[in-house]
Amino acid sequence: SQNCSASGIVARDAEGKVLLSCSEIHNDITFAFAAEAIACWKAVQIGVENGWQLIIFEGDSLVIIKKCNTKGQDRSLVGAYIYYIQQKISGSNNIRFQHTPRIANNLAHILATETLRRKEEIYLEMKVPEYAEEQKRYD
Repeated sequence: SQNCSASGIVARDAEGKVLLSCSEIHNDITFAFAAEAIACWKAVQIGVENGWQLIIFEGDSLVIIKKCNTKGQDRSLVGAYIYYIQQKISGSNNIRFQHTPRIANNLAHILATETLRRKEEIYLEMKVPEYAEEQKRYD
């Protein structure tokens, strides 16, 4: 359906090793960046719960990455998710959000497009799905 979108988020450590690769299908989210915010929030939860020391989240939505990095109340439609993300990471200086343009952020983009194509979501720790292995080596 045209309302169906997917988002992919990749979290890495300081050395660039993949800690988490996840993708999500969203059926009724009108705004793609809302999908991105939700995926980001879930990834942050997993990262914090695992106690990973340094996490760099890569996303190709500049809007969401900027919002995650900005302190203060966000009054947009994704404000609640941004608030949850900021609450989760408050007090931690080791969680960073980094915008990687789609051209460079092939891994997250592949996760999103393959997720839509295959109609399956993924949550993988310390690895990426097989279809993204080759891209991981390029990145």
